Amino acid sequence: MKRFAVAGMHLAYWGVYFLLLILFELLSWHSGHFTSRGIWQGIFTAPATIFTSLPAMVTFYVFYTVLFSRLLKRRRVILLGLTGIGVSIGASLFVFLGISHILFPWQKNGFSWDAGRAVLILSLIAFANGVLALVMRGFITFYRDIQLKEYLKRQNAELELALIKSQISPHFLFNTLNNIDVLIEKDAARASGYLNKLSDILRFMLYETKTDRIPVGEELRYIGKYIELQKIRTAHPEYIQFAIEGDGDQLMVEPLLFLPFIENAFKHAGKKEEGAIKIRFKLEREKIIFDCENRYDPKGPALPDANGGLGNGIIRRRLQLLYPDRHSLEINADREVYKATLILTNNAN
Repeated sequence: MKRFAVAGMHLAYWGVYFLLLILFELLSWHSGHFTSRGIWQGIFTAPATIFTSLPAMVTFYVFYTVLFSRLLKRRRVILLGLTGIGVSIGASLFVFLGISHILFPWQKNGFSWDAGRAVLILSLIAFANGVLALVMRGFITFYRDIQLKEYLKRQNAELELALIKSQISPHFLFNTLNNIDVLIEKDAARASGYLNKLSDILRFMLYETKTDRIPVGEELRYIGKYIELQKIRTAHPEYIQFAIEGDGDQLMVEPLLFLPFIENAFKHAGKKEEGAIKIRFKLEREKIIFDCENRYDPKGPALPDANGGLGNGIIRRRLQLLYPDRHSLEINADREVYKATLILTNNAN
């Protein structure tokens, strides 16, 4: 909801509020309820109406800005009620004592029983306004959440499509198919196994990633198949170190979240010597720690920038949408080593 719409709701609310007070004042005078000069006459007569509305306004915005986010959203209902009552009474008492000598000069006996009842009435009105503030803030938050979810769905669909397109690399597919073709004559059974792995990866990318979240173990299985296919391109498969620590059965993750970094590692790796590429997953109770590093040739193709590039740009935007305040991504290129570290928190199913 846009700011001018929210401002319009506030103006409309207070417009109706003051209109009702004026109508109440007119009806009270017409019916003759104010037959004696006293504290009750001062509460609902102009200009006292403006001043006595201050507790309602103060309480309204304390509820709206503070109590909603700090107590209601955390479901601390009892503390919310007690705090709201205290704010209502405190605001009413402060305003009443502060301006009573100006508005009610005929009162010479200090804080009387009538004054106490007046503060009570003001407190009830203020508390009612506070409750209405929670209702208004709740409606605005609900409406904004709906808009945000729709926006996230559209953005996520676009990012998913761009990510999938970026990951189905023609270079990778052609090389893998050529290697399998060569391997068919030497070891048909092994070639068939690699072909099945390639088929599983393509099926996973195109069909099984339509769900919002998948078990991290499933994601890791397809990453393992991807790495196995990369190994057939070299006679030194030991240059890849792939390790998984911990049990991730209870962890969930958005699909295709780690593969861009792994693909970049293979794309920009230098000499295929032992330990040239290191991929590590550490799975904790509600945390996933992912490290991917590769040695590279400074004179070779330019590395993807830490903040730019299609893969990194998509991944950063996707993380901001799906893991707000629940992720950490660090990318460093130093001493011929390019390293990406991604930490995701609160991922238990």
